[in-house]
Amino acid sequence: MRYISTRGGMPPKTFSEILLSGLSPDGGLAIPEKYPTIEVDQLKVWRDLSYQSLAFEILSHFIDDIPSNDLRDIVNRTYTSESFGNPEITPLKTLAPDLHILGLSNGPTLAFKDIAMQLLGNLFEYTLGKTGAVLNILGATSGDTGSSAEYAMRGKHGIRVFMLSPLGKMSRFQTAQMFSLQDENIFNIAIRGVFDDCQDIVKAVSNDHDFKQKHHIGTVNSINWARIVAQIVYYFKGYFAATSSNNEQVSFAVPSGNFGNICAGHVARTMGLPIKHLILATNENDVLDEFFRSGIYRPRTTTEVQHTSSPSMDISKASNFERFIYDLTGKDAAKVRELWQAVDQGEAFDLSTTPLWKKIKDFGFISGSSSHAARIATIREIYQKYNILVDTHTADGLKVGLEYRESGTPLVCLETALPAKFAESIAEATGHEPDRPAGYENIENLPQRYVVKDMDVAAVKAYISEQTNKSRMVCNPNASSG
Repeated sequence: MRYISTRGGMPPKTFSEILLSGLSPDGGLAIPEKYPTIEVDQLKVWRDLSYQSLAFEILSHFIDDIPSNDLRDIVNRTYTSESFGNPEITPLKTLAPDLHILGLSNGPTLAFKDIAMQLLGNLFEYTLGKTGAVLNILGATSGDTGSSAEYAMRGKHGIRVFMLSPLGKMSRFQTAQMFSLQDENIFNIAIRGVFDDCQDIVKAVSNDHDFKQKHHIGTVNSINWARIVAQIVYYFKGYFAATSSNNEQVSFAVPSGNFGNICAGHVARTMGLPIKHLILATNENDVLDEFFRSGIYRPRTTTEVQHTSSPSMDISKASNFERFIYDLTGKDAAKVRELWQAVDQGEAFDLSTTPLWKKIKDFGFISGSSSHAARIATIREIYQKYNILVDTHTADGLKVGLEYRESGTPLVCLETALPAKFAESIAEATGHEPDRPAGYENIENLPQRYVVKDMDVAAVKAYISEQTNKSRMVCNPNASSG
C-alpha cells in the first residue's frame, strides 16, 4: 500500500512516512493509491471477530510497513475495556427495531475522537521509538479533537502537543478538559477567532516546509490519514452489530463538521461494506449540507461562522472534503488542484452544471441540517421515548437521520460525545444536568494553563520555536496574552 497526494505533487510513500508528515508537500492530503476491496466471503469471516481482531484485519490492508506482530500488539494495547469502558469498544444501543446508536464515546475523553487518537498515540510512539526522533504535533480543535489528542499523547516520550482552539467557543467542559492538563509536553493555544482560523494556521505552518522540517512538525487533525483508517473499523463493526447477514444494507447518520468521520464511512462503502446511504448532518454551519443539496461548495468567512450549541461542528472549511472530491473526480489531481486553488483563496466552486454532479448519487450521500431548537427537541424526545440521553452533536445526527429513515433499512446513528460535555443544553432539554463519569465531577474548577494568541501565523510559529528551543519543556502556569 502506497500513498499519494490529492493534488498530485507527492511521490508514493509508505504509511509510516505519511503518519508523521501531516499535509503533503503540495498542500494536499495523503490518500491510498487505491482502496482495498473486501469481498462478501471476507465479510463473512470478519462478522464474528472481536473489535481488536477486526481492527487488525482492516488496518493491515492499509499498513504494510509495520510487522504484523507489532501492529497486532499496538491494536491490542489500544483497544482495551479499561480504556473504553466496554469489551465491545463500540457497543450498539438499540432504540427500536432498525434504529440504533453506535456508542463511540466511552474512551478517556468521552468523545468518538478517542477511537482514532488512542491508536495514533501508540503508532506515533512506536514509529518514533524506531528512529529516536522527536515530534512536535500541531493541531486545531473545535472541541473534542484537542482533548482526545492531548490525553493520547500526554507523557509520550519524544512528543510535544501544540493545540490551537478558538477562544471562548468550546463548552466549559471541553475547555477544562484541555486547559486543566498540567503535563509538560502539552501546550494549549487559544486563538482569538473561530475554528477555521485555527485550522488555517495549522495548514500555513504545515506548508512552511523549512519550519516544518526544522521543528519536526506533525499533525493529529483528521487531515492525518491514520485518523481516517482507524475510524473505518467501527463502520464495519456497527454494520455487523446491526445486521444478521451480509445481504442487508445499512444507512449511517453522521454528524459532520470537518468531514473526517463520514469520510471513513465513504471509504468503508467504497471497500465494499453494504452501506445504502451516508446521511450527513450539519448544524447551522451548513456548508456541507449546501453542497450535497446544490453542488456548490461555499466556505464561509470567519464572521459568517455561527457559534452553536453543537460547537464541534462550527466549521466552514471541511478539510477531509478534499479526499471525497478527489474520489468524485476519478482521482483527477489536476482538477482537485484547480478547485482548491479557489477554496484556498476564500472562493466557492460549483459542480452543479458539471458531469461530476450527476455522479454524486453513486456515492450514497444525502444530507440535512439542524438548529438549536431542533437539537434540543431531539434530545428531549429521545430521552422521553427511550430513556437515553444524547449530546447535542449526536442529536443533530439523529434529527437528520430520522428524516431519511427507511422502512426495512437499519439506521445507525453515530454517537459523537457523552452528554456530560454539554450539560447546559442537556439541562435545557430535560430539566436536569447529565451525570458525570467518575473523575470529572469538578473539572471546570481545576487550574487551567494556556496562552492566548491573535490569529497570527508568525506569533504561533514564534511560540512553537520558543518552547521547542528550551532544553526542558516548560509551560507558563497561567493564561497570558500574545
